[in-house]
This record gives sequence, structure tokens and C-alpha cells, in this order.
Amino acid sequence: MDLEHIDTPAVVIDLDRVDANLAAAQRYFDRHSLALRPHVKTHKLPGLAHRQLALGAIGITAQKISEAAVMVAAGIGDVLLSYPIVGEAKLEPLARLVRSARALAVALDNDVSLSLVGRAAAAAERTLDVLIEFESGRQRTGILEPAEALALARAVVGHPWLRLRGFMTYPLGPGAGDWVAEARGLLAREGIEAPVFSGGGTPGMWRAHETAGLTEFRPGTYVYHDRATVGAGAASLEDCALCVHVTVISAPERGRAVIDAGSKTFTSDRIDPAVGAGYGHVLEYPAAVITALSEEHGVVDVSRCELPPRVGERLRVVPNHVCPVSNLVDDVIAQRGGRIEAIWPVWARGATR
Repeated sequence: MDLEHIDTPAVVIDLDRVDANLAAAQRYFDRHSLALRPHVKTHKLPGLAHRQLALGAIGITAQKISEAAVMVAAGIGDVLLSYPIVGEAKLEPLARLVRSARALAVALDNDVSLSLVGRAAAAAERTLDVLIEFESGRQRTGILEPAEALALARAVVGHPWLRLRGFMTYPLGPGAGDWVAEARGLLAREGIEAPVFSGGGTPGMWRAHETAGLTEFRPGTYVYHDRATVGAGAASLEDCALCVHVTVISAPERGRAVIDAGSKTFTSDRIDPAVGAGYGHVLEYPAAVITALSEEHGVVDVSRCELPPRVGERLRVVPNHVCPVSNLVDDVIAQRGGRIEAIWPVWARGATR
């Protein structure tokens, strides 16, 4: 089937661009002797995760237990859970994951989470690896001072079912290397090793090698890229492998068009105004701006377009932030050269627990 015959809105990925993006990243990390552990929250597709592993990734990163469980059930054995695990309801799902995964690591920044993951590992009777998360610029989760790592490290190495692997942060802030060097020094005085230093974030991916001591990197968006990574200089529009195909359903007045996709298809995330305006980049009409989204409608300012789009015309939109878009649809259409190769269910869609 040709792309022009698919119903819209539809999320379409260009497999040639996906393959090129994956290969370029793997070459970069191989060249700099850094391990690649891609984050699957962007695509949520076991098939693409297997492609990443086949190219040389050492394992995957998943955000939530349920997301990781989908990947493990699909035969992916080495997983890092990068999201804090807190809450009694997480105990049994985590224990099941520990039993089923060939190798599992978790990130944490507090003793409440440490106690829970320790109980899950004990229930599964399998050793669970731990990365201590530290904050390096996002002001989200992660301990702040290297001295805080020592108490957590002591608790991990003193637990019979836990093993300390190292440190993790997101994003890879400018002082991250110094932070880890100081923390490793404190731990070394007590004979504690922390060999792994894991950073993340597609926007800074091509500069990862500049961080001293880094051992692995966890990009996610690089598989598709989006308007934000283009704006950050990590990619070009030609690298963007995912587009939302839409149809113009109305043109009520001069300068305004309406498309058949709104907030149930696009993310509401915005980007830096210096990079661009609106909720996505319309490839056929670069001067157009998607100014508003309701559930099923996208309002497009086409006043700056020399020839505005017609009712019934099909358009391709590069999202501002591609990760939420993957989670909003049941399936994605995989194509090469305008011909559909496959329609893939988004198996980890909605896996947010």
C-alpha cells in the first residue's frame, strides 16, 4: 500500500532514516569507547530495541517497570530502570521483573527506594544492580552532593541481594564528570567501587565524549529525532524519521486552516521560541504555524504561506517532542521510499507504572 492511501492522522516512520540515525550513533559511541544503552521510552517498540542491540548497544533503558516488562517479554535481557521506584504497589511487579530479566539495574536517590528494591531482589532471590542517581542540571531527581552518595553506597554494599554498579544522571550537565570523580574518591577510601557512570540526553549526545569518566550513554530521541533535537543542533530536519500525516479538513477564512489532529495526536510541549513557533513543523509549508490544539483539531496559521493548503490536502508534521507522540497512538506505520513495509503495534504504549 502507498502512503497516500492511509487514513489520517497517522504516525509514520521512515525506516531508512531510522537505520541511519541508529548507525550514526553507534559509530560515534564505538569510536569513543562508550557503551550505548538507548532509552526505549521514545519508540516503545521491541522491534526497534532489537535493532539497536544488533548494532552494538549493550542493553536498553526503560522508564517504568511496565515498560521494561514489555521489552523483557520480547526477549531483551539487559535493562536499566532509570525512574525512581517508590510505593508498596511496585514491590511484586519489580520482583517479577528481577526474576525474568537476564540483567536488571535500577537507579535510586533515597533510602526509601533502596529498601523497596532490596526487598524485591530478596523476594526474587536474585542480585539486583543499583546506580545512584545524582542531579546535574535538570533539578528533578538525584542527590545533590557527592557526600550523600557514601551513605547510599554503604547501604547497597551491605545488602545481600544488591550490588553497587555506579552513578547515573540526566542530563549530562557540565559538572557531572567532576561530581562523579569526587564521589568515586569518597567511596574508594572505604574500598567501594563504582565503575559505571551513565549519562543521557539526545541534545548533548555528540559531546558525550567530552565528559571525563563517562562509561555509558542513554539517548532516546535519537532514533527518530524531532523539532527540539534539531533546534538543539543534534540533528537536521532531514534526520527526522517520524512525521504525523494529517489532512486539511477546513479553511474557514483566508490565513487559517484546520487539520484533523489535535492534542490526542500531538504533544502539547513547546520549544524555544528562538527555534520555532507552534506545535510542530509542517514540511510542505514551512511558513505555517500550528497555533492551537484542541482534542481533535489543529488550527494552522497559513497567512505567511504564498499558496495556502487546500481542503483535502495531506501534510506531514514533524512534532516538537516525539516521545509523547509515540505514546498517543496504537500503531505506527513503517515505510521505505513511500511504500508501507509494516504496521507495528506500539506494545509499550501506556506503560507508565
